[in-house]
Amino acid sequence: MDMNLEQLRGFVSVAELGHFTRAAEKLHLAQPSLSRQISTLEQELGAELFHRARGHISLTAAGETLLPRAQRMLAEAEAIKEEMGELAGLRRGRVRLGATPTLCISLVAEAISAFHQAHPGVELHLTESGSRLLVEQLAVGALDMALITTAEGAPAAGVSLTRMPLLSEELVVVSSAVRPPVAMASTVDLEQLAALPLIAFDESYELRATMDAAFRAAGLSPTPVLEGAEMDAVLRFVERGLGVAVVPAMVLLDRPTLRSTRLSHPQMTRTVSLAHRSDVTPAVASAAMRRVIVSTAADVADRDPAITSLVGATG
Repeated sequence: MDMNLEQLRGFVSVAELGHFTRAAEKLHLAQPSLSRQISTLEQELGAELFHRARGHISLTAAGETLLPRAQRMLAEAEAIKEEMGELAGLRRGRVRLGATPTLCISLVAEAISAFHQAHPGVELHLTESGSRLLVEQLAVGALDMALITTAEGAPAAGVSLTRMPLLSEELVVVSSAVRPPVAMASTVDLEQLAALPLIAFDESYELRATMDAAFRAAGLSPTPVLEGAEMDAVLRFVERGLGVAVVPAMVLLDRPTLRSTRLSHPQMTRTVSLAHRSDVTPAVASAAMRRVIVSTAADVADRDPAITSLVGATG
């Protein structure tokens, strides 16, 4: 068998796009050249990979079997290529990092800044999405690592992911720093929170689902003054005194216009983990980024009592 990476790259592109013409454009190939690549690959494998119908392309059973393996082979080949190019002191390379929206405006911003200052020649790609989608992208080799909230999503069958717990952070009540505190005490409970003017996130946020479930369990039915906003908008509305919101503690770092009050009864936390594939050897740049993220997470934990470092924790 004389299967090569170009054939696999062509196969994966057609499978992902569902169209020969668009795949050829993505690969900067003439469509007949791509078609010949696929035909040669099918001949070498002894199996058809696509059902070809007018205006519709779909994978055969053989194609479905090959796709995840081809994606892994291409990801590993890319990692080898990058590692060979990085051996001269990290002067070049690429890191593809994924993170949830709340982490992008806190931990990720600090980690990327520190990494770029130390290794300005390394190309950085950031994908912002929910934990479940990030795990799926890790599984197919589209990301080198991802910062996720654990217990969200699961890897694809046959794919092994390593998840390193970095931080445990409390969910806190955030209010405008120029307005009176939301409570006389240092904490506020769920019943008190339900009586405050609450700004609720869009329903796509895992944080919204968590708070809705907590209120239901306590038999409480708060009436938000505003709902459906994204993180940046929520924080701006809070700054202007429209209401309060429940956010992860890390979001409040370096935001002097906001005041944080810890939530009690119940106290709610989430775990932030760094995930990567166990079966792919990390390139030099990726390994360096992991070290920067771990170090940055430890620094962040030292700045807020509502954030706890989990690096090195057991049990």
